[in-house]
Order: sequence, then C-alpha cells, then structure tokens
Amino acid sequence: MRTGAKGARAGAVLAAAVMTSLAVGAALTAEEQRGGWRLLWDGRTADGWRGAKAEPFPPDAWRMSQGELSVRKHDPAAGWRGADIVTRERFSDFELVVEFKLSPGANSGIKYFVDAGPGLRGKSSLGLEYQLVDDERHPDARLGRNGNRKLAALYDLFPASEGKPAKPPGEWNEARIVARGGNVEHWLNGEKVLEYDRFSEAFRRAVAASKYAAESEFGLSQDGHILLQDHGDEVTFRNVKVRALGSAAAAP
Repeated sequence: MRTGAKGARAGAVLAAAVMTSLAVGAALTAEEQRGGWRLLWDGRTADGWRGAKAEPFPPDAWRMSQGELSVRKHDPAAGWRGADIVTRERFSDFELVVEFKLSPGANSGIKYFVDAGPGLRGKSSLGLEYQLVDDERHPDARLGRNGNRKLAALYDLFPASEGKPAKPPGEWNEARIVARGGNVEHWLNGEKVLEYDRFSEAFRRAVAASKYAAESEFGLSQDGHILLQDHGDEVTFRNVKVRALGSAAAAP
C-alpha cells in the first residue's frame, strides 16, 4: 500500500507538471501532429512574429503570460498605436485555428493574405479580415451593411450567418479560417458561419461597395502573412496553430 501511495503521488506530480507546461506554453496532440498541424505561436516567445510596419516585435503593446498572447489596452488620447503583428512566414492554402477572448467593448481582427512590410506605409496591414468585435458594445459592429462588421464577418464585405454560436466577452471562442485557392471559410466555435470565393464577381462587387474600393487588387494575393490586430482594446489569443492545405506554405 505504501508503494502504491508513492506511485499515486508521483503520478499526480507528473500530471501537474504536464498541466503547468501546457499552461505556460502551447502543445499539439499526437493526432494534430499527424494531421499536419504546427504551432504558429509557441506560447512563450515572439519567434516567428514581427511588427507589421517595422521589423521588431512590439513588446510594449503585447503581453505574453501563461500561454496567452494579449493586446495591452491603449489610451486613445495618446494617439493611434497600431502595433499589429504578423507572421514572418507567408501562407497560400491553409487552415488556421485561433482561440480568442474579447474584453467588453473590444474590437480586433485576424487578417490573412496580408502584404506587410516597412516600405508599404499606410497599407502595411491591408488584408482580408476575420472580424473580432463585441457586437453588443462596440459601435463599429453597427456600421457597414447587413452585419458585415460583426463578429466572424469578412470585415466590411460579407456578414457571418445569423444565430452564430458566439460566446460573450470574457469567455474563450475559437476562430477557424480555411483557405483553398479562391474559396475561404470562416468558422466560429465549430460551426461554419461564412463561405465565399475571393476570385468571384460577388467578391468584386462587395469590394467595390466597401472601404477597400480604391484597392483594385484587394484580397487577390496568391499568398500572404497572417496578422493579429492591435486596435487599442484588450484581446487575448492562445492555441494559435496552422496547417498547409494542398501545396506547402509559401516561403517567408
């Protein structure tokens, strides 16, 4: 009995150590690894990421703790910060999963097919956007057309479906983006809430009626960076992972 008790205690210690490791970093299951998934953020460092408009990662705007990556809240009176971060790598056909938690009234986004670089001036963060927003409290959610600035929408272009399974601010949600050629899907908490073809006539019409109307090539890049947006509101991300679909991810 004494040996069994020791074994039980040793097992409990090992289990606690594993849980602590998962809490401070990020990990994939064996099944996910076999399925081609890899971590896009390691849960601890800025490896693989940089500022969207400048080479260094902006540590003053972002906080990493216990496997979570958070945008620090910014006082609007201090001026626009805009410390978006992007992957160093570019992606073409891919599936991306990001868990996110909004603070009340927050606005943010996950952008993809982003062309980001220090020489692009104001267009550094231009890309297709999976909208992250508190639909009930942030005024931007009431703008646009037919709900195309609400949670999980393709920002300012296409709305997510009504009755989407959104959890309120303060709780974790899971965003999933699947891109194959021109076909793109937005998922929220395991449910597909939007599907569109970025090479279609319907997409071109939506762009023409949007804030991107002056961008003739908007959303048409064959590959691009993935971006997490700093909109000045506190938003937290974790378990950021990606896998290439079809052809491998493009070179950085």
